[in-house]
Amino acid sequence: MPSTPEEAFRRLLDLILAKNTDAVADLWAQDGTVEFPFAAGSSPCRLAGREEVRSYLSALPGLVDMREMSSVTVHHTERPETIVVEFTGKGHTVRTGEPYRLDYIAVITIQDGLITRYRDYWSPLAVAEAAGTLPELLDALRSKAAG
Repeated sequence: MPSTPEEAFRRLLDLILAKNTDAVADLWAQDGTVEFPFAAGSSPCRLAGREEVRSYLSALPGLVDMREMSSVTVHHTERPETIVVEFTGKGHTVRTGEPYRLDYIAVITIQDGLITRYRDYWSPLAVAEAAGTLPELLDALRSKAAG
């Protein structure tokens, strides 16, 4: 089990590349959370608990064939249990076969070797464009604005 936030994050990246989403979810505390502050459309804003994280991650291999995590920069904070990381995910979109490249920023807190809070600051427009679902996202946003 990872003992520092940086070790947990690097383990998470390795497991995503290995497409082992169950093991990624096992890095979360039973009541750990994921927050997506910029979520839009049908994307969730928050996941509560390891099993919600597991369910969410189970769809990942069907969406993106992640091949590389690069440009990893870890920023340590005044709180030793929390780090801020910047990284780039690269691969191919399963739906379109098009190249996938997205920059991420995440704030990660761990306690007792498990992730208790993961705040993922990704761009919903960039994800939708990369996944070939931009028209659906725009339709969802238009519906929300009209309703």
